[in-house]
Parts: sequence; C-alpha cells; structure tokens
Amino acid sequence: MDFWHVLPVALALVFIIEGAMPFISPNHWRNMLAVVAQMDDRVIRKIGLGSMLFGVVLLYLVN
Repeated sequence: MDFWHVLPVALALVFIIEGAMPFISPNHWRNMLAVVAQMDDRVIRKIGLGSMLFGVVLLYLVN
C-alpha cells in the first residue's frame, strides 16, 4: 500500500474513534474532560506516553 493512501485512512479512523465518545455519551465525555483537567501534567504525560507505547507495540505486532 502507498503511504499517501494509508495516512489519510489512518487519520480518518482516528477522527471516527475520537468522535465516537462525545457522540454516544456527551455528558460522560464532558465529565471525563473535567477530571482530566484537574490532573497533574505529569500524570497526563504518563497516560499519553503509555498510549503511544501501546500504539507502537500494536502496530509492530500487526505488521
């Protein structure tokens, strides 16, 4: 597959997945954002790092 075909497909999937929660349950999504807003920056960075590492490992296993 061509990179320039896969990249927009991947970005489209990110938008679909990210948009699902506010569409399905906007109240729960809003409450979750309020909780995240109260978290320390260090905790948010650790969550982000964990998410990125999980994505890299998953991508490695799939390919």
